[in-house]
Amino acid sequence: MSTIKSRLRREKIAKILMQLAGIGITGSLFLIIGIILFKGLPHLTWDMISQTPQGGFYIGKEGGILNAILGSFYLAGLSTILACLIGLPIAIYLNAYVDQTSTLSRVSKLLFDILFGIPSIVYGAIAFSIMITLGIRASLLGGVITITLLTIPIVVRTLDELLKTIPLDLKNTTTSLGATRWQTAQILLKYIKPGLFTALLLAFGRAIGDVAGVLLTTGFSDNLPLYLDEPAATLPLAIFFQLSSPIPEVQGRAYASALILTFIILIIVICTHILASRQKKHRL
Repeated sequence: MSTIKSRLRREKIAKILMQLAGIGITGSLFLIIGIILFKGLPHLTWDMISQTPQGGFYIGKEGGILNAILGSFYLAGLSTILACLIGLPIAIYLNAYVDQTSTLSRVSKLLFDILFGIPSIVYGAIAFSIMITLGIRASLLGGVITITLLTIPIVVRTLDELLKTIPLDLKNTTTSLGATRWQTAQILLKYIKPGLFTALLLAFGRAIGDVAGVLLTTGFSDNLPLYLDEPAATLPLAIFFQLSSPIPEVQGRAYASALILTFIILIIVICTHILASRQKKHRL
C-alpha cells in the first residue's frame, strides 16, 4: 500500500512540475510578444514598411526598412532553394540507395546531427574564409553561401525523419514489382510531398531569422540589392543596428522591426502546422 501511495505521490509531483514548466514557457512567450507589441506597435507605420532608409534614418530621421524586409526574403529564399537542391538528393540517397543498418548511413546521419547543432556564427566564419579564398566581398552572395551551409542539415534531417515514416511495406511492394531505386525514390517523394514543403518552411524560417551568420558575410546597405555581388540588409541586422542606437525613437523602430519579423515567423509556423496536418492525413 505504501508503495502505491509513493508512486501516486511521485506522479502528482511530476504532473505539477510539467504543468509549471508549461505555464512558464507559455508565459515567457506571451511576455516576449507583449513587450514587442507594447514597444513596437506605436512606431509601426506604413512608411516604415514601404520605404527604404532616407539620410539619417538610424539617427531618428525619415525612412523605413523595406530594404531589410526584401533583403531578408531574397537571402532566405535563395538559400532555401539551394539547400533543397543539395539536401533533397542527399536524403533520398541515404534512404533509398543506402542500407539503413550500414556504417555509412549511421555515420552520415550522425554528422548531419552535429552540423545541425553548430552555431550559425561558425558557419559565418567558414563562409567568410570561403569568400576570402574566392575573392568575394561582403554581399548577398556571401550571405546566401552562409545560410545555405546552415540550412542544408535542417533540410536533410527533416526529410530523413519524414522518409522514416513511410511504411516499409510500400518500399517492399515497389521493389517486388520490379521498380528501380530511382522509381522507388519518386514514389517516396510523392508520399512525403506535404512534408517536403514543411521542411522548406522550417529552413526558410531559420534562414530569415539568423543574424550571427550574416553579420560577417552579407554587409549592410540602405539600398535594395539588385545583384548578388551587392551588400544587402536583413531584418535581424536592422534590429541589431537600431537597438545599438542611443536614440529612443530609433530603439522604438527596432521593436517595430522585431514585430514585423515576428509576424513573418508566425505566418511560417502556421503554414508549417497546416502542412504537417496534411501530411498526417495523407499517411492515414
